[in-house]
Amino acid sequence: MRRKLHRALLLAPSLFWIFVFLVLPLALMAYVSTLERGPEGGVIWNRHTADAYVQFLFERDLMDRLVINTDYLHIFGRSILLAGITTALTLMIGFPTALWMAFQPEALRTILVFVVTVPFWTNILVRNYAWILLLRSNGVFDWVLTRLGIGHAPLEILYTPFATGIGLTYSFLPYMILPIYVSLEKLDRRLIEAAFDLGADRWRALTRVIFPLCMPGVVGGAILVFVPGLGAFISPELLGGAKSMMIGSLIQQQFGQSRNWPFGAALAFVLLALVLLALWAHALRYRRERMLP
Repeated sequence: MRRKLHRALLLAPSLFWIFVFLVLPLALMAYVSTLERGPEGGVIWNRHTADAYVQFLFERDLMDRLVINTDYLHIFGRSILLAGITTALTLMIGFPTALWMAFQPEALRTILVFVVTVPFWTNILVRNYAWILLLRSNGVFDWVLTRLGIGHAPLEILYTPFATGIGLTYSFLPYMILPIYVSLEKLDRRLIEAAFDLGADRWRALTRVIFPLCMPGVVGGAILVFVPGLGAFISPELLGGAKSMMIGSLIQQQFGQSRNWPFGAALAFVLLALVLLALWAHALRYRRERMLP
C-alpha cells in the first residue's frame, strides 16, 4: 500500500501538468466544436449544434438544401498525400544516412549526431524563409543553374506542392534519422558477420538482417514524421501558398480570418481522429505480429 502511495505521489505532478496542458485544452476544443458560431465570429456559449461537423461534408445550396461538398476532403487528401510522400522521402534519405553514421568510429558518431541536431537550433520559420530565398524565381537555385548553363528560364518552384514537399522533408528529416540511428547503434554486429559467413551478399544482409532488426526505429521515425507532417502549418503556408493548402493552414484560417471557431475546432478533432485511427491500426498490426508463432 505504501509503495502504491509513493508511486502515486511521484506521478502526481506529471499527471497534473498533463491534465492542465493536454486534457483541459482538448476538452475545451471539443466543447467549442459543438457550439454555434456567433454572428460576428467566435461562438455563442449557450447554443449547441452539430453544424460544424456537418459543414465538413455538406453545404447548403440556394434552396437551403444540404449538398455534398468535397473541398475539405480534397484538402485532407492532399495533406495525407504530402505527409506520406514526406515520410517516404525522409526514409529514403534518412536510412542510408543513419546506417552510415552507425558504422563510423564512436568519436565520429558523436559529432555526426551533433551535426544532425544542429537544425533544431534555428527556428523553423527562419529555415523556411531560407528556402524561399533558394527556391524563388531568379533565386539561388536559378542563378546556379544559369551559371552552369543547365537552364535559362526560372524554375517556378516556389508556391507549389513540390516546394511544400521540399520544406517538409527538410524540416522533419532529423526526426527520421535519429530513431533509425538509435536502433542501428544497438544492433548486434555478430548477426551481420553471421549473414556474411552464411553466404549473404551486402544487399541480402541489408534486407534480411539489418533492415528488419531496425524496424522499430523505422516505424518510430515514420510516426514522428507523418503525424506532425499531417498538421504542418509553416512550410505549406510559406512555401506552398494557396495552391497547396493543408489541414494546418485550413484550421488556422478558421480561427483567424474566418473567425469560425466551431468549424476550426471540428477540423482539429477530425484530424486528431485520423491520427489516432492510424496509430490504433499500427498498434493492432504490431500486436498481431507478436502473437504469431
